[in-house]
Amino acid sequence: MTVVSAFAGMRSVTPVVFRAGCPDCRGRFELAAGALRLAIGATSRTTFYSFTCPECGAAVRKPAGERVVELLTGGGVRTLRLHSTL
Repeated sequence: MTVVSAFAGMRSVTPVVFRAGCPDCRGRFELAAGALRLAIGATSRTTFYSFTCPECGAAVRKPAGERVVELLTGGGVRTLRLHSTL
């Protein structure tokens, strides 16, 4: 089997983008999954996502509820688990 025949039926994949805003400069923009990081803690207080504002360079950290966690993980955002599941 050749590479061409193996991938013959595949379609191109549209990259996932997320809308975000910066609390410092009030900028609104779209970020690719690779620009975001998700940290899942033991509680809702320790679960958050973060990114660097592309407009002002500020480090932004925002809380992530269950729905946000679901969307980010489903969209391919890198995830760090801050607690043990034991």
